[in-house]
Amino acid sequence: MAASAKTLALGNCSLNGEWTVVERRRGKQRRYVPRIKLPEVREAWTPADANVDTERVSTLLQMLETCIKRMENSQFYQCFVEQIENSETFNCFHRVLGSESEMQVVVYGIGSIDSYETPRLQLSLLLLMKRKFSWIGGIEVFDPILSATESRVLQVLGCSVLSVNEQGRRCALKPTLFYMPHCEAELYDNLLHANQEAATLKNVVLFGNSFETYEEYASAIRNSSIVHSAGHILALRKFTSEYKIQIVSDDSFKAFHDSSWHFFHQCA
Repeated sequence: MAASAKTLALGNCSLNGEWTVVERRRGKQRRYVPRIKLPEVREAWTPADANVDTERVSTLLQMLETCIKRMENSQFYQCFVEQIENSETFNCFHRVLGSESEMQVVVYGIGSIDSYETPRLQLSLLLLMKRKFSWIGGIEVFDPILSATESRVLQVLGCSVLSVNEQGRRCALKPTLFYMPHCEAELYDNLLHANQEAATLKNVVLFGNSFETYEEYASAIRNSSIVHSAGHILALRKFTSEYKIQIVSDDSFKAFHDSSWHFFHQCA
């Protein structure tokens, strides 16, 4: 697969958001070619539960502080920081930052931090990154299931809650870390579709499910539904440098198993 100076080629495309099966000559195996999806309209969003429970805000903040302390003292966190600080990974961050001093952070699909421990662990890790690294900039968060109470907690913790459902289609006009542990493949795919031009793809750092695993799974079962939901992931795999996260405890497994850092580059 080749890339132009402006756009990474995804194969023969049309504009109806579907997939076409292309038969190869002389009986060779058929292949699936992604067709460019039409962009969907961004939707204004407000929490379905519009009432803020101030008592619950206080309780949830205490729960998160406990979770942050436990995460900070864990072996998983020490390994996580060491991986970011090693020369190979840090050089990837540095290359994305370029002349910028900070990297904006966008969080999609965090889940309910009130109802489940896994989202609290994932948020705790990000907040610790913000404390640890001066180049981590402002944090924007969105998940359609967030309540007004959870949104208030996030604001108290220094995060901004988006009022629009971008459906993962944020165009990275500047260095941006997309923090998306355990999201659906479609959300990663929407993000890559929005940033398939080389000018924006180079600004993307993605923390989320391993693209290598998606590729292995798609190859092993040859399931067209996997190809459909992860088409841009698979198409851009050759332009991706991936660094898998080391899992060293049951808590970290539940919240971060099969997670990786993904950085993107273009080929001549």
